[in-house]
Amino acid sequence: MSSRTVIRGGLVVTASDEIHADVLIEDGRIAALAASGTPAAGAWTAERVIDATGKYVIPGGVDVHTHMELPFGGTFASDTFETGTRAAAWGGTTTIVDFAVQSVGHSLREGLDAWHAKAEGNCAIDYGFHMIVSDVNQDTLKEMDLLVEEGVTSFKQFMAYPGVFYSDDGQILRAMQRSADNGGLIMMHAENGIAIDVLVEQALARGETDPRYHGEVRKALLEAEATHRAIRLAQVAGAPLYVVHVSAMEAVAELARARDEGLNVFGETCPQYLFLSTDNLAEPDFEGSKYVCSTPLRPAAHQAKLWQGLRTNDLQVVSTDHCPFCFVGQKELGRGDFSKIPNGLPGVENRMDLLHQAVVDGHISRRRWIEIACATPARMFGMYPKKGTIAPGADADVVIYDPHAGQIVSAETHHMNVDYSAYEGKRLTGRVETVLSRGELVITEREYTGHAGHGVYTPRSTCQYLN
Repeated sequence: MSSRTVIRGGLVVTASDEIHADVLIEDGRIAALAASGTPAAGAWTAERVIDATGKYVIPGGVDVHTHMELPFGGTFASDTFETGTRAAAWGGTTTIVDFAVQSVGHSLREGLDAWHAKAEGNCAIDYGFHMIVSDVNQDTLKEMDLLVEEGVTSFKQFMAYPGVFYSDDGQILRAMQRSADNGGLIMMHAENGIAIDVLVEQALARGETDPRYHGEVRKALLEAEATHRAIRLAQVAGAPLYVVHVSAMEAVAELARARDEGLNVFGETCPQYLFLSTDNLAEPDFEGSKYVCSTPLRPAAHQAKLWQGLRTNDLQVVSTDHCPFCFVGQKELGRGDFSKIPNGLPGVENRMDLLHQAVVDGHISRRRWIEIACATPARMFGMYPKKGTIAPGADADVVIYDPHAGQIVSAETHHMNVDYSAYEGKRLTGRVETVLSRGELVITEREYTGHAGHGVYTPRSTCQYLN
């Protein structure tokens, strides 16, 4: 039996257009758009009509960097796929791409299967996977080809975290060479982890144990150096490169230079680097531990360069790196030793609203908001135009967004499974009102009407930006 929904009277905003249009949804997909008030739109009938007058009608957000249930530092990220995807929906995100983890000594397949088991039947919205490659060997390299064929088309490596996820330059080069052949995209955590570990050891020996030292030892120059090295290794391999969670102006400069040279190099930043700073890390009474993540928060002076990078397209994507740990019992593991604080911030519910605030504040345009939060991430990771836009044939992942509603961000009212908000008390203009995922109502006028298991696994094609 066919099901039809019409969304009437809203301003449809995509990466390319803004148009007052009605949207017809049939059987989980966008069937048509027609200018509001025209006979074509007026002729549509449907079982469900949503009035979007005075609101934006935007594509569901695509967050391509989340860590649900991630094991880290002797504990686990506090959001499950169930709680995390529900919170994502509340924040207007309808697709996540999470990171499956290969453990050293195990195959990629084992890691991927483990993440499928965590997610299947539990997600409120659609999801895909990247693969963290922790152990590069001949078997792993062959497995990369197989994963690309089945829709896991991106692989994350770490220049940080020696003894955990770290790969040396030789391992990175081999993986990049393989991705050059199979069409995969290497995602890089670019920090010089070997050098950082020396600085950590020296800081602790000096008695510098507070959270703020986490930011001081993970120096911006060591992010820039690793970014430069990753770019040159990718150039040698003839492979594309996507640098995750770029936080430092010096790293942005490396990306800009590479792109000016015509290289297939891409960069992502996150809301925490745009809205928070080392001032947060320095909050007293161990409160700073709430803001420990890697790459770390930088002095506020870096923010202007990140915004500039987003406007000039030297940075293309804003994802969250959502990896929440509760203050009580988890962040507290690092009392007396900042190196033991689990690295990560909650944010999957806040991204779309924070970026709308950036529109209000004049940092970016409305269309750029949708571009960096919906369309480009979908294109970058092979999901466009199924995801990331409102166009005939696309999945009906649609958000009715009230651009005038005010809200105050707080752990009291958020839906992430974590006991604090990184943006506590922040006043924002704009709020998600209704969310559809493949035509089904997940949030209905600020009520959760979705359910675990609605979200389905989404295989991906390869990056759609490659020369």
